[in-house]
Amino acid sequence: MDVTDEVTASAIARALGDELRRAREARGWSRAFFVKRLPSQIGDRTLLAYEHGLRQLTMLRLLELSQGLEVPASVIVAQALQRARLYLQNITMRVDLRQVLQNTNVHYRPLVPWARNRLHDSADGVIEVSPDGVRELAAVMGRTNREMSAYLAKFTPDHTVTEEVDAVPV
Repeated sequence: MDVTDEVTASAIARALGDELRRAREARGWSRAFFVKRLPSQIGDRTLLAYEHGLRQLTMLRLLELSQGLEVPASVIVAQALQRARLYLQNITMRVDLRQVLQNTNVHYRPLVPWARNRLHDSADGVIEVSPDGVRELAAVMGRTNREMSAYLAKFTPDHTVTEEVDAVPV
């Protein structure tokens, strides 16, 4: 996959926008409320364009938005790529273990004890699996790294907010 390819760049822009929107909505914030929190005071329409992937994010803008959301930019980027199934071999994946336990795919049943054991160490049921960890799981399961990454990507947590946050009225 070539990152300079227009289709890939567009897919990444949409994925990043979706993840920003998810993080904002998980906090219960309207676009108007969120942009008022930002030091640059970008407009609602600009944020809308970012969230729909219609406008490319610069690194500085991504950092500003992620800081405003109180979510590390690395988490937003990784989850966006994970949800879009792009560059999975290069990212630390976030996996919702409760979703793994509910999955009925018989080819991956040996992961159930792993998920159950890891769930005991995770308060919210979400863990991070490094690229090396994905490779190890793939080796144990007799799968390719690509297959294991694609399987684990199905269990991306539903929201980006990692701490309990008081919702602010819209």
